[in-house]
Amino acid sequence: MPDRIPTPRHAPRRRTALACALLTLGLAAGPSGAETRTVDSEQQTFTVEVLADGLAHPWALAFLPDGAALITEREGRLRLWADGTLDPRPIDGVPPVRAVGQGGLLDVLVPPDFAETGHIYLSLSHPADGDGANTRVVRAVFDREAHALRDVTVIVDATPVGHTSRHYGSRLAIGGDGKLYVTTGERGERPRAQDLTDLAGKVLRLNPDGSIPEDNPFVGHADVRPEIYALGTRNAQGMDVHPDTGVVWFHEHGPRGGDELNIARGGANYGWPIITYGLNYNGTPMGEGTAKPGLQQPVYYWDPSIAPSGMTIYDGAAFPEWRGDIFVGALKFRLLARLEMDGDRVVAEERLLTDELGRIRAVVTGPDGALYLLTDAGNGRLVRLGPTS
Repeated sequence: MPDRIPTPRHAPRRRTALACALLTLGLAAGPSGAETRTVDSEQQTFTVEVLADGLAHPWALAFLPDGAALITEREGRLRLWADGTLDPRPIDGVPPVRAVGQGGLLDVLVPPDFAETGHIYLSLSHPADGDGANTRVVRAVFDREAHALRDVTVIVDATPVGHTSRHYGSRLAIGGDGKLYVTTGERGERPRAQDLTDLAGKVLRLNPDGSIPEDNPFVGHADVRPEIYALGTRNAQGMDVHPDTGVVWFHEHGPRGGDELNIARGGANYGWPIITYGLNYNGTPMGEGTAKPGLQQPVYYWDPSIAPSGMTIYDGAAFPEWRGDIFVGALKFRLLARLEMDGDRVVAEERLLTDELGRIRAVVTGPDGALYLLTDAGNGRLVRLGPTS
């Protein structure tokens, strides 16, 4: 049975920004000396502190074992934040990107074996065929002493090459099964999401070295790319692994409405563009409706669209009441959505920090249990949501 979809009639209650995030006026000095304000939400009181600014459209961050973090800037720079300071020097050795439209240097992943291997993963829009590009994932060794990447190896190219400037997907995760999961957008060319000879509009599953797992659902099928784990996605820009089950969850942009939260299931077809809870941008219906036999229903959807980007399933110790909740950044509504979970069901949505920080691009649970956000702007910021004591 597919997961039950909260329809508008039965949707979980949604709380207003006023009820969800009542600002207190006190300011206190944060750990880096910056001013910190305090916010009262429904279940937790937390502090909001800007740790760094001056980032050029940051897209992703990933923590290293010692608490430092790598941050990508869409224009093609990889930065290091360590000891409370953003290093002004870009890290050398990052592959070239096509930084046009939504393309550029996108996700960064520090895998569990980093301490032994020094490996990191990057996703990016790889320039190809003149004005074309495709989502590419590379693995490299981060040489911190040299402030550089070395041994850069291509793990996968989501081909064929596209000639638009949008919908690269590009989130990365290591699942509980130890496999590398990659989301790819359909590049704004809708039929590609259903084409099994095409890696666009898919969730890919690979061994960490880029080889194909023997138990991938389409291995051995004629005229099907064996990297494909699931299909029928539009532009998935949020992904995380459930800390209890090891299962991969992801969310994706809908068109005009219909942003979706999904569980990644082997062989599943998430329906784009055949079914959707969204509309064409001119307001007309699209596809064949909201459901069709054999096509996966989302766990949850947003209508109107919040333009989700960035996601974490919270498992930290700093906020006990939030354990197991899913946090999603929103670009359009400029907020942080907290989805209260009961198993695999969303039972409530709380909207935090509406219009307080700007477009929230990345959401990560830090090693200290705080939530770390990146804001998507020419003067982007690294922000920490921490406990009050």
